[in-house]
Amino acid sequence: MSSQESPASEKRASSDSGAFRASTKLQPHHRDRLAIVYVRQSSPQQVLDHKESAARQYGLVDVAVSLGWAADRIEVIDEDQGHTASTADGRHGFHRLLAEVGLDHVGIILGIELSRLARSNKDWAQLIELCAIFRTLLADQDGLYDPTEYNDRLLLGLRGMMSEAELHILRGRMYQAMLNKARRGELYILPPIGYVKLPKGAFAIDPDEQVQSVVRLVFDIFDRHATVRGVVRYLVRHGIKLPIRPHAGPNRGNLEWRSPTRDSVTMILGHPLYCGTYGYGFRQVDPRRKDAEKRGSGRVVMNPEEYHALIPNHCPAYITIERFERNQQRMTENQSRAESKGAPREGPSLLGGLVFCGRCGRRMAIHYSGRKRILRYVCWHAKNNYQGPQCQCLSGKVLDELVAERVRAAMEPASLELSLTAAEEVRQERERLDRNWQQRVERSRYEATRAERQYQTVEPENRLVARELERRWEAALKELQQLEQEYARFRQTHPQSLTADERDAIRSLSKNLPTLWNASTTTPADRQRIVRLLIERAVVTVQGATDHADVVLQWAGGFTSQHQLVRPVLRYEQMADYDQLIARIVELQSEGLSYAQISVQLNSEGFRPVKQAEKFDSDIVSRLVRRLEKQLPGSKAKAPQGMLQANEWLAIDLAEHLEMPKNTLFSWIKHGWVRTVRQLPGYRGRLICWADADELERLRRLRQTKHGWWDPPLSAELTTPQPLPKEARSPSVKPR
Repeated sequence: MSSQESPASEKRASSDSGAFRASTKLQPHHRDRLAIVYVRQSSPQQVLDHKESAARQYGLVDVAVSLGWAADRIEVIDEDQGHTASTADGRHGFHRLLAEVGLDHVGIILGIELSRLARSNKDWAQLIELCAIFRTLLADQDGLYDPTEYNDRLLLGLRGMMSEAELHILRGRMYQAMLNKARRGELYILPPIGYVKLPKGAFAIDPDEQVQSVVRLVFDIFDRHATVRGVVRYLVRHGIKLPIRPHAGPNRGNLEWRSPTRDSVTMILGHPLYCGTYGYGFRQVDPRRKDAEKRGSGRVVMNPEEYHALIPNHCPAYITIERFERNQQRMTENQSRAESKGAPREGPSLLGGLVFCGRCGRRMAIHYSGRKRILRYVCWHAKNNYQGPQCQCLSGKVLDELVAERVRAAMEPASLELSLTAAEEVRQERERLDRNWQQRVERSRYEATRAERQYQTVEPENRLVARELERRWEAALKELQQLEQEYARFRQTHPQSLTADERDAIRSLSKNLPTLWNASTTTPADRQRIVRLLIERAVVTVQGATDHADVVLQWAGGFTSQHQLVRPVLRYEQMADYDQLIARIVELQSEGLSYAQISVQLNSEGFRPVKQAEKFDSDIVSRLVRRLEKQLPGSKAKAPQGMLQANEWLAIDLAEHLEMPKNTLFSWIKHGWVRTVRQLPGYRGRLICWADADELERLRRLRQTKHGWWDPPLSAELTTPQPLPKEARSPSVKPR
């Protein structure tokens, strides 16, 4: 503190020191420790405007000197200037004060009012308790207090309660006055994008035409894409920026153009002011989420029924209330939650969010498995919540094919109307984009003209200013030229009106819906949007564990259609025509047909294999027959009669006879350890091996011998097949 004080400050210090009356409470051991002067004002505005209050608080240093403290033993803590005392969070000066008291460094704490220290009973009680333990005095303009004495401690407790009550009363009065003004629709704080605040305090639509067109464009794009992400991607792809008028900073209130973000687009779509509804309490503070270190934290978006005030048709609007409510419903449905169907996504699923379980009524989840990302609709509600069995699952491919066929059939009569609507939407979209480009060029031309006027008005001799204005003019001209070139390229690639070829292409595509549906330019999200326009939900009920399922489609408008489909299953026993399939295979085998011939016959008769296979082939028939040998007596796979000679084996039969895996036997054949003679005609990959009794014995010994890479090499006796006898050789076969 400066040693030179003004007469006014000396008079003020003398008057304050009179209030701090010395008493027997002040002992020498208090003066042996520090005297702390705590200085605080509640808000930055008070720090700037209330200079007299700050001067009185800093003047307490002279009071401490008059009470017997040396100047170098007095410490001022003013780190909490501009912070409220309603909480100790964020008040580093108060925490420092508590630390000094706890270290037994403080003899007395001085404040102009005790409410400056704390207006919270919790913080105040903590300070009093520490002062009582370490025999620290408290002093303000009303007196000197010793927390170790009962009467002073009682008085300090009452003073703390009154300080907290006073803060509550003051805040309550201001808060209720603010709510009353909001309920009348007269409380306007910060205007959102597309609005400006009038001198009288109300909100009005921004007078800038480009600002209005961009805000309306956001709503039009959302009607088309139905997702916030789709709106942001569209704006970024076409280079459209959002108009922002900053609420703080050097450019406060001036128009800026910034890149669109998810938060800014969500605010435009979700704010009720855009439909003319005045609302207050759009975001409210949740104490559980509030962070004392972050100003304005803990705010959460509330439901409209929880607003403090909601007055429809009170402000100028961009859209109607019905359109706003429809947008809110879409945004709610786009949320990734169990109770909502979610937004259309890029996955191959066509009915994501629309499929419901016919057994429990819950929404079925989408599941992809394997490298090929095989789609399934699964009901996991009972398993996830109650650790019960899985309710049911269904192949997504067959269900999507059924729905796609029904949707295309429903759209077929409206193909002409669809072509006209598509052409009109393309024309309107090009007009909107062209209008935005024109406004951007017009604004850039104005900025260049303005820079030119500023340069022309400066005196030529004042080169210090003229050079800077000339640089700005050249930059504005360069930006205008670049923007005009980009606009010319846009007009060349996106003419405002559709050409005859483009109209013919739209008309032909609308007439050929399957081609348009399966086109590479049609994304899965596009197909999902089409389905959601026509179908509200699909209820699926699998008949037990069979491959049959009932499907109920609820169409938009209330119409309901019922369908049946055959789903892929994991086991043949689940198939409804399992007995007929097995009987037919036995019958075809008895006729001497090969596996390939049997598969062709089964496919022609309408039989289908399990899992995701499209149709039967020789390998599927072979695996089915061999796995079902116990259920099919006498149906063991064998070559047609007369095609195998003495000591000849099918490779699979030889592996079974030697009791070894067939893959191991095929590996031996590849290494030349097994003698093969030919392949069986009509049996793909069915090798014919030769092995008499001696050869079988050699193969058994080879099977029993360890031949890992760490084992000794196998002997030639074990790995060399016997030569074929002359009677077993065929002139057309070269033995291996």
